[in-house]
Amino acid sequence: MNELTTAARAKPDATKAGPASYMPGFGNDFETEALPGALPQGQNSPQKCNYGLYAEQLSGTAFTAPRGQNERTWCYRIRPSVKHTGRFEKIDVPYWKSAPNVDPDVISLGQYRWDPVPMTDVDLTWITGMRTMTTAGDVNTQVGMAAHVYLVTRSMQDEYFFSADSELLVVPQAGRLRFATELGVIDLEPKEIAILPRGLVYRVEVLEGPARGFVCENYGQKFDLPGRGPIGANCMANPRDFKTPVAAFEDHEAESTVVVKWCGAFHATKIGHSPLDVVAWHGNYAPCKYDLRTYSPVGAILFDHPDPSIFTVLTAPSGQPGTANIDFVLFRERWMVAEHSFRPPWYHKNIMSELMGNIYGVYDAKPQGFVPGGMSLHNMMLPHGPDRDAFEGASNADLKAEKLDETMSFMFETRFPQHLTTFAASEAPLQDNYIDCWDSLEKKFDGTPGEK
Repeated sequence: MNELTTAARAKPDATKAGPASYMPGFGNDFETEALPGALPQGQNSPQKCNYGLYAEQLSGTAFTAPRGQNERTWCYRIRPSVKHTGRFEKIDVPYWKSAPNVDPDVISLGQYRWDPVPMTDVDLTWITGMRTMTTAGDVNTQVGMAAHVYLVTRSMQDEYFFSADSELLVVPQAGRLRFATELGVIDLEPKEIAILPRGLVYRVEVLEGPARGFVCENYGQKFDLPGRGPIGANCMANPRDFKTPVAAFEDHEAESTVVVKWCGAFHATKIGHSPLDVVAWHGNYAPCKYDLRTYSPVGAILFDHPDPSIFTVLTAPSGQPGTANIDFVLFRERWMVAEHSFRPPWYHKNIMSELMGNIYGVYDAKPQGFVPGGMSLHNMMLPHGPDRDAFEGASNADLKAEKLDETMSFMFETRFPQHLTTFAASEAPLQDNYIDCWDSLEKKFDGTPGEK
């Protein structure tokens, strides 16, 4: 058998495969099988598994993690994963960096913005097309993150990858990708995101290219839904809108390469078959996707502008209550109705470091220069806010109810300073004049009481 087999028997060739199939829910305990009777019932590790399969557990947390945080998945696979690696050889992946990565010749102190990293005709896979923009924390002590841009022009063929360092949050901006994983298939397009857990093996194929997007590499505790507090049980990101793939497997004999990212270094190993051989699985440690168009924002309906934390989609806790290792924040279409208020984001300095990306449209605080595919960085305790046009427009607008439309931007926010890579400082299309966007702000103070 040389095919990717699911309940729908989809083939692995990106040009021939049918639509991927999913199960709804976030953090659920799922169970799924690609062949009838492949999933044991009533126990995890029977003496003999059906179809001659091997039982194996993939743990995303320590065995003794509290029950509400404990994550693991039992896999029933053609070969145990010890057969999916051999002797490792270090390889060079020059543009994918991990923290700490501090170039002494690069100044990370400042407000920065980049135009989109240009598309290319160069042959780039998911691994070779990754371009690290910033790093924060320390991959070895499992705190912090890295922010990347990916450019993908070619499918991985008999090539596979997993990160032992991190889970990856993938935010497409152009093109469509397929993630053929050990636990099933995820098709991903702009306005969607995917979470790929630490240790999960997968292959990335181009469905429509070239493909470009953003990646947040999370070294710390995994992403979770934020607590809603007094908001209650609904709105923001609802668990039912997250989709986890059904079981799929390949029984494919061919020389293959598996690349592993471990402690910031990359290693390759050769095997004689596809490692995507999980025929059935059950558990709560699995990849998922989410459609950002289902995010239901909440906000002020009388006056003032709430903190951007109100738009948090996912949060990765740090251990310090209320201060995240990473927050993923979404600024999408929404109604603006606040009375006698300055509606765009206000000027501020923040203990958190904010890296923003534009998926499409115009961001309300920066109507000029922050284009789809572009990024900006405002590091911890550096002031930022609307440019002059945005300030004047919002200060003098007729405050009727207004739909902020055709816009979708996001933020990777972390408690750590984000250090620019050499690529971000010298090769990526940095806007040298970005900081000048505040030069034309005027002194309006005249010492006279009353509104001006």
